[in-house]
Amino acid sequence: METNLWNEIKAFFRLQDYMEDEQAIVTRISDGVTFKGPTLWVLIFAILIASLGLNVNSTAVIIGAMLISPLMGPIIGMGLAVGINDLDLLKRAALNFAVATVISILTATLYFLITPLSEAQSELLARTSPTLYDVLIAFCGGAAGIIALCTRGNTNVIPGVAIATALMPPLCTAGYGLATGHLLYFAGAFFLFFINTVFISLATYMGVRLMGFHEREFASPERMRATRRVLMTVVILTMIPAAFMTFNIVRDSFTDGNVKRFVKAELRQSGTQVLSTSLDNDAHTLRVVAVGRILDDNLLETAYKRLGDYGLQGYKLSVIQGSQSDSLLSLGGRLAMDASSRESDRRKLLELSATTAALNDSLAPYTRLDAVAAALNREAAALFPTVASIGLARVAATTSPTSTAASPASTPAPRVASTAASPASTPAPRVASTAASTPAAARPDTTTLTHYVAAIVTTTDGRPLSAADAGRLHSWLQLRLAVDSLAIFSR
Repeated sequence: METNLWNEIKAFFRLQDYMEDEQAIVTRISDGVTFKGPTLWVLIFAILIASLGLNVNSTAVIIGAMLISPLMGPIIGMGLAVGINDLDLLKRAALNFAVATVISILTATLYFLITPLSEAQSELLARTSPTLYDVLIAFCGGAAGIIALCTRGNTNVIPGVAIATALMPPLCTAGYGLATGHLLYFAGAFFLFFINTVFISLATYMGVRLMGFHEREFASPERMRATRRVLMTVVILTMIPAAFMTFNIVRDSFTDGNVKRFVKAELRQSGTQVLSTSLDNDAHTLRVVAVGRILDDNLLETAYKRLGDYGLQGYKLSVIQGSQSDSLLSLGGRLAMDASSRESDRRKLLELSATTAALNDSLAPYTRLDAVAAALNREAAALFPTVASIGLARVAATTSPTSTAASPASTPAPRVASTAASPASTPAPRVASTAASTPAAARPDTTTLTHYVAAIVTTTDGRPLSAADAGRLHSWLQLRLAVDSLAIFSR
């Protein structure tokens, strides 16, 4: 009865019943190890996409780069080659893997050398400190990947494996480290990539052996055993620094937990609020900032004696409270106010700059006439001998829609006015109104404001310009000043 139950349980986990043809699996994986032509270009663009994602701190873009990356091919190929004793496949997979790695790092380095965004974002920094957890992720991902490749109906697993093992981001981070001179970033990121590679290959090797792939006859069994010993040595050496980093992370996590438990249990008092805690490992001091009721000396003495109960033996206890904490909070408030004031000043400066620019644009039509007046008079003296001087002014005139005459904006104003009038006393040309006399209060305000340039012309003999000279002068001034509406007044 127990034997039948055990056999039924094993049947649930048996893989051989769902496997595809072994030779077809080996052929498919072998074909995927080569990086040439389109595969190489896909790799380059995947690296660029991942680099952009790390640069702008976009998780979605990074995931997209993982999905299109072809790097899994040679890594799984190396594990398969060791599992079936295929040295030729191992050499080919290792060579293509090395080429792909070098091209990926060079592409990422080139991108980060030319990008204007050089700040290390959180997504990038997360790839610089590998741990034992990354080992487990790579191993589990590799195991899921080889099972999906060898069985029917599991093609949707491969994209998930590519995302979980995250081969692309560490390579891009390594390129960032080289481009910016942060060699620790390069070392940490490349080590993470190496961890992923080794343990995906290890999981593939173990999966191949557990699924009973046939081993090839090898001319030199001793050489194959030596190769396997080297690979196992690499696996162990890879795990040692990852285990050390993991130990430090776990230790720091336990220490932080002990600090929280200590503060909650030993520094708890009605009316007192602990704002922050920090552990200075260099000075061996636990610093606590508290507000509210003062923690008395007896309570602090008792708490200090119990530091050892929370794994904090050898540490000093420094509590900032009372006027010290008030000063600290006041300083924080002042810094926040200063930052807010600087931001307000910056906005005001931007508003003043925009106002100044708008005023300059409004004054430009007037100041432009002053700038060209001197040159205009010299040119006019050569072209029109009877003209002694020309004065320029920008005129604003109101026009009623019931007027029978056109405004200067639509039709040039009269070119010649009375010779007796002076520029100061001569108004803009008036138009006769044909509208019936209506009280001002009953008429709606439908006047329009138009602008034109007035040219005050003084002749050498004091007589008005002839119609022909006035026409030529009007055409020349309109072209020279590049204006639509122009009126000439002669005196």
